[in-house]
This record gives sequence, structure tokens and C-alpha cells, in this order.
Amino acid sequence: MAIGSLGKLKPGRHRPPQQESLVPDEELTSYLAALAPDDAETTASGRSFGNASVYQLRLQLMANEQLRELAAERDTSPQALATEWVMQRLQWEAEQRGF
Repeated sequence: MAIGSLGKLKPGRHRPPQQESLVPDEELTSYLAALAPDDAETTASGRSFGNASVYQLRLQLMANEQLRELAAERDTSPQALATEWVMQRLQWEAEQRGF
């Protein structure tokens, strides 16, 4: 069985990569700096985002599917439903403590 031209390069098919200028674009850098907020917010786990914090929540497959179904029934997102439940539980816990 003949393999043919497997592994052979055709002339002009593979060109060396063109070198790009390594000179920084001062105008672009200045523009991006002007757009960047002084107090950058983040969505990293447990970090501040405005006046809120972001947490990751890992659920088992069955629990995740149940959350998705319940959220769809309520015409909301799983994230919004989970947030609502956490807020309700925190309020309940505060009431139990007399706050």
C-alpha cells in the first residue's frame, strides 16, 4: 500500500510566520487605561464585586438538574433561584438568632 506524499512539503505551502512590530502602541495603551476603572471589580471566587461577593457552588448532577427544572418552572435562572434561597435562609437564620 503506497502512502503517497504523506510528510512531504509542497513549495510555498508553509511560510515562516511574519514578525510583528514589538513597539508598544501608546495610543491604544492610553485609551485602555482611560477606560479602566480606578477601583476594578472582580468576579473571582469570594472576592468583591461592587458591594457583593461571588461564590462557586458545586452540586451533584441530580441536584443540578432539579435546580434547573425548578428555575425553568419559575421562569428564572438557576443562579437567581439559588441566590434567592440563600438570602431567604440567611434571613431565617437571623430571625432565629433574634436579629
